[in-house]
Amino acid sequence: MSRWSAIRQAKTWLERQPVYLDTETTGLDARAEVVEIAIIDADGRPLVNTLVKPQSPVPADASRVHGLTTAVLQSAPTWPEVWPQILAALAGRLVLIYNADYDIRLMEQTARRYQMAFDVPGMEVGDLLTLYSEFKGVRGTDGQLRRWRLEQAGREMGIALPNSHRALDDTLLARELHRRIAAEPLPWG
Repeated sequence: MSRWSAIRQAKTWLERQPVYLDTETTGLDARAEVVEIAIIDADGRPLVNTLVKPQSPVPADASRVHGLTTAVLQSAPTWPEVWPQILAALAGRLVLIYNADYDIRLMEQTARRYQMAFDVPGMEVGDLLTLYSEFKGVRGTDGQLRRWRLEQAGREMGIALPNSHRALDDTLLARELHRRIAAEPLPWG
């Protein structure tokens, strides 16, 4: 995909009134769980914005990234308690996520910990990290497209919103990044 294809894809996604999703987690490994999730609509309004109580303690390394500790999460709802709200926000929608593979994997892992299926009828997922990488078109020495951190992509696109490593802020930043790519002109009009 070229820069122009990425812009065309961004415009197509924007026309579909997507929702944007981000999670914060207890880590990166196969036992990590979601501890915060935000889903916003195409206008930036929160549909879901909640902490999630994990089954295991939050490691110090993860807490240093997002500031969420086991103590802070003690009174938060569990994944099964927030699942109906998440399902309602995602079903039948185009869901755009910056680094979608990671967030989808962590939601699936969290659901499995409760013996639940992560099944969202009609959900289609688009990855804004891949879109931005294709938009930039920078290749590494291995020939692969370079992957960009969300905060770096935001800075390069002149977006003043911070990447705070909190789910709501990061969905707002991802939404604005998508909108900026979609606003780029195509050479043929």
